[in-house]
Amino acid sequence: MSEFIGYRCSLCQTEYAPSQVTYTCPRDGGNLDVVLDFAAIRQRYQINDITTRTEPSLWRYLPLLPVSDPGGEGTPIHTAGWTPIYKVDSLAQPLGLKNLWIKDEGRNPTASYKDRASAVVVARALEIGAEVTVTASTGNAGAALAGMATAVGHKAVIFAPKSAPQAKIAQLLVFGAQVILVDGNYDAAFDLTIQASNEFGWYCRNTGYNPFTAEGKKTGAFEIWERLLLYLPQKYAPLNLFVSVGDGNIISGLHKGFKDLHVLGWLDCMPRIFGIQSDKSAAIANAFFSGSEEIIPVQATTIADSISVDLPRDGIRAVRAARDTGGEYLTVTDEEIIAAIGEIGKTGIFAEPAGAAAFAGLKKAVREGKIGPDDPVLVINTGSGLKDIRAALKSVNEAPVILPTLTALKKHLGI
Repeated sequence: MSEFIGYRCSLCQTEYAPSQVTYTCPRDGGNLDVVLDFAAIRQRYQINDITTRTEPSLWRYLPLLPVSDPGGEGTPIHTAGWTPIYKVDSLAQPLGLKNLWIKDEGRNPTASYKDRASAVVVARALEIGAEVTVTASTGNAGAALAGMATAVGHKAVIFAPKSAPQAKIAQLLVFGAQVILVDGNYDAAFDLTIQASNEFGWYCRNTGYNPFTAEGKKTGAFEIWERLLLYLPQKYAPLNLFVSVGDGNIISGLHKGFKDLHVLGWLDCMPRIFGIQSDKSAAIANAFFSGSEEIIPVQATTIADSISVDLPRDGIRAVRAARDTGGEYLTVTDEEIIAAIGEIGKTGIFAEPAGAAAFAGLKKAVREGKIGPDDPVLVINTGSGLKDIRAALKSVNEAPVILPTLTALKKHLGI
C-alpha cells in the first residue's frame, strides 16, 4: 500500500496535496519532493520486513515508494533494479584503496539506471489512467521508458536529439515506442516534450520535471544500504559514493533515498556523495564551486552524451546532494572519461562514458587527497558500454587483422 501523502517544493517548502499539482511548484517552478507518511511506514514495517522480501527488483521496496505495484510479473518492469555490487580489488590497489566497489547499472533490463525512474513513472501513469507517457531523452531515459511501458502495454512517445547514438535510437524503435528525432539538442527536446504534454494531455516523464523520477532513482540508495551499509563496519563509515551527473536527477534521487532511510531511523551515517561532471558539461559543478545554488546554463559538448546537458533540470537538489552530505563535485576531461572505460573494462564491467566518468572522478579525488586509503568507496556505473560503441572503441587499441594461418599468427605473436 502506498503511503504517498503529497508534495513539498524544494525551494519554497510549500506543501501540496497529490491532486493539487503534477510536475513542478506553481509558485516558483521548483522541483517537487514526494512526501511519504513516514510515521505510518515506521508503524507498519521494520527493517527485516524489507530485507527479507524475495522480490529481486526495485519493487522489493514497494513499502517505501509512492506507487502501487504496476503488475507485469515476469516482464522486464519486474526486473528493474537489484543490480550487482562488485568488490574490485584490481582497481582499488593501484589507487591505494582498501575497499572499492562498483554498482553496475548496465545490468538493468534496458541497460541503464534510468529503468528505475521509468518503472516508477509508468506505475504512476497507470494509477492516474494516462494513456500515453512522453519523455525527452538522449537515449537512456527514452529506452527505459519504452522498455518499461511496453512491458505492461502502455504507450510511449520519445523525443530525442538526432545526434543521439544510433544504438540508443535502435532500442527505442525496437521496443515499439513512437520515436521523433529533434533537430536540436536535449534541452530543445525537453522543452518540446513539455509543450506536447500540455497540448495533448500526455503524462510527462521528463527527468527533474516529474517528481516520480527521483522516487525511482532513490531505490539505488536502498540497495546500497541493504547490501553494503548494513554490513559495513562502523569504523569504515562513512561510505563515499561517486556518481556521474547530467540533469542532476540520479544524484538527487540517491540523496533522497538515503534521507528517507535516515528519517525512518534505519540509517545512522549518511554517505558522502561526490558528483562527477565532464568539464564540457559542468553547470551543476560550477554552481557548487561558486558556493551558490544558481544554475547557469553552459554549452555542453562532452562525449558522454548521457550527461551532456546545457541547463540541468534538477540542478539545485543535485548541488545539495553533495553539499549536505559532506561530499563534493569534481570535473573530468573527456580524455579521462575515455581512459576510464578501458580501465573499468578490465574488471569485466562495460561502462558507457557517463558511467566511466564516475570512476575518472574517483581517480582525481585520490590524486587531490580528497579520498584516502581507509575511505570505503562505491562507484556507480550508470549504463552499459553497448549504448555507445564509438566511444568504447576510442578507449582501446584496434584489433589486428591477420591471415588465417598459423604462420601469420606466429609472426604477429613474435614467435
